[in-house]
Amino acid sequence: MNSKQNPDSATASYTMGYSDEFLQLLDRRNAETNAAHLLAHLKPGMRVLDLGCGPGTISMGLAKAVDPGETHGIDMEESQIEIARAAAGAGGHRNAVFRTGDATRLPYEDSSFDAAHCHALLMHVPDTDAVLAEVKRVLKPGGLISAREMIGSSSFSEPAFEALADAWVTFAKLLEANGSHPEMGKELPRRFLEAGYSVIHGSASFEYFGTPEDVAFYHAFSVSWFFAPKTVEAAIKYGLATQEKFDNWRRLLDQWRDSPGAVSAIAWGEAIGRKP
Repeated sequence: MNSKQNPDSATASYTMGYSDEFLQLLDRRNAETNAAHLLAHLKPGMRVLDLGCGPGTISMGLAKAVDPGETHGIDMEESQIEIARAAAGAGGHRNAVFRTGDATRLPYEDSSFDAAHCHALLMHVPDTDAVLAEVKRVLKPGGLISAREMIGSSSFSEPAFEALADAWVTFAKLLEANGSHPEMGKELPRRFLEAGYSVIHGSASFEYFGTPEDVAFYHAFSVSWFFAPKTVEAAIKYGLATQEKFDNWRRLLDQWRDSPGAVSAIAWGEAIGRKP
């Protein structure tokens, strides 16, 4: 458990939840965009593990890259696994297998995968070291670990209303209060080295929301999660913000949406490590 975690959240839950808008965000993601740093290292016949696979939108691309090899997706949420299985069946991805499970206690044999992938997983798991150790256990010697995680402090919205920037800070503190790591994206190389991997790749990128459709989506997503009563209550409870601040942030968010040329971007750090 993260030592900075709020004592009232001793058992961390998935911070982002599963609202309709968040599921739409997951559905927008794919291997070509969100795991491009890994695809060049994958070869047909490899066996890949996709940790925190969600609805499997990235897993399908990984499965295609290693066909006739296998991609095994694992997620703690049964509803997401059901969606992934249905999508794999509809898309003819017979080499994509999905099951529920805990990333800190993987239900796989030692040395059974050539590569392991995760996107926005390590940032949400309080015990990052436990995940990295489990991945190392199930990887074959020379196997690869790939991660893409958020860099909260480098994410932004434009126009950059000063008060709205404080909302990003509060978002990061809410993640920390639930045992998460909002800066994990820039910590990846160090974390990999400390866990006993060598680092063979490091990079950073943005998930960019710039078209009118993107801006409308991002606004709806922010409203559905950050301004949800549950989120507001948690922030007030932890002393991170007041209702007055949230009311002002919501007003500025609407103003941002209606501003010509409005954009927003989530910053991500990527790294690939190798098991000795």
